[in-house]
Amino acid sequence: MRARFAPSPTGYLHVGSARTALFNWLAVRNAGGELVLRSDDTDRERGSEEYYRDVIDGLRWLGLDWDEGIEVGGPHGSYRQSERLTRYGEVAEELRKAGSAYLCFCTPDELSARRDEARAAGRPPGYDGRCRTIEPTAASERRDSGEAAVLRLAIPRPGETVFEDIVRGEVAFDHANVEDFVLMRSNGSPTYHLASTIDDVDFAITHVIRGEDLLSSTPKHILIALAMGAEPPQYAHLSLLMGPDGKKLSKRHGDTALHAYRAGGFLPEAFVNYVALLGWNFGDDESVFTRDEMVARFDLSDVQKNPAIFDNEKLEWMNGVYIRDLAFDDFLARTEPLLEADLGRPLEDAERDAYREIAPLIQERMRLLTEAPEQARFLLVDEVSYDPASWEKVMTKPDSRRAVEAATTRLEAVEEWATDPIEGTLREMLAELQLNARKGLQPLRVAATGSSVSPPLFESLAALGREASLKRLRGVLERL
Repeated sequence: MRARFAPSPTGYLHVGSARTALFNWLAVRNAGGELVLRSDDTDRERGSEEYYRDVIDGLRWLGLDWDEGIEVGGPHGSYRQSERLTRYGEVAEELRKAGSAYLCFCTPDELSARRDEARAAGRPPGYDGRCRTIEPTAASERRDSGEAAVLRLAIPRPGETVFEDIVRGEVAFDHANVEDFVLMRSNGSPTYHLASTIDDVDFAITHVIRGEDLLSSTPKHILIALAMGAEPPQYAHLSLLMGPDGKKLSKRHGDTALHAYRAGGFLPEAFVNYVALLGWNFGDDESVFTRDEMVARFDLSDVQKNPAIFDNEKLEWMNGVYIRDLAFDDFLARTEPLLEADLGRPLEDAERDAYREIAPLIQERMRLLTEAPEQARFLLVDEVSYDPASWEKVMTKPDSRRAVEAATTRLEAVEEWATDPIEGTLREMLAELQLNARKGLQPLRVAATGSSVSPPLFESLAALGREASLKRLRGVLERL
């Protein structure tokens, strides 16, 4: 098996494209085959080096390697379409000379007018083949004299293209619904259909695994390959990703660019695990599994043709599972740089020690790595800032001042500043004041951390230290 992932650098790597890359990778790794990465970068107006690098960085973040192609090289020369234009021109001319393609001199205005006429008459609005009858020698003379012309493939008529899609089963296209489409534009640049098919033939691609939005292009690509005298690859068209509302995944559902998930605190291991389940059933009702297990079980024939739902809530849940499963040192290695970025400076030794004391409690509650700075910030700043919603919800209640005042007095008398003595003292306070934990401890949590959502109170106070804890409690009393 030789499969390929061929993104166009005209935008950031989309989660749908990431799923396509993953399924290609899983298929070849399961089969012991080879994955080729090429760049379909002939669109100079919309393409950019920034998008190109985003694709490379995204694949590497996901841990998807490739055996041949851009960045790693291989026996087929360049794997960037922008550097293979001569090859596309050569094949186009061969197809023209063989009679498989012909020159078309219809202007855009003429084509538009004829499409309108066809629609009005209830006919298909595709190209009507008008220039197909021009004698080839006469057509060449007109082009050589400077008349603008495109090159079109001469679709066999009547006829149909039938192929067995690995995901969708047998698919048939009546050639009555396939127009004589353009291979080369009048400026000499190849269309996507020509360049992509030539690359697949030249690079000996055996399997094309891509989104179903390209299903209608498949008969075109098969016909080009046959006109070149090549055996078309096998095709597997993946269903599109949908949002929870059943509509095609888009920005209205949240971030769709892969780099946003990387920056948003997702682990690549969790992201790969979740995306693998979008349209593929691992079996045994399991949802969390290793990359090696994925490779061992993956089979394209098990991929479902029904649309897959991309749900950020489920992705966050799975990310939390993976975060909690991290070894502690690994968790620190991934979160301490986030704390330093949040502070805008390196952690001091004492701050690092305080964070490591409370980090296990943060780890077991997190869904996103980016929650670590939010949860630990109270330990690392001199003055805590109060979340307005938490203050309004907690500190405006009648018992809040009474609880903070009583806690301050009792904590001042604690000799050993550690979790157990702090907890014992505060639970005695609750009993004496006849307050439940919500009314008596939530005000202390807000006072110490600035938020009602934070690590456990007793451990937070212990990690914060006596002086800072009491200072914040007294400061809240003044504010109240």
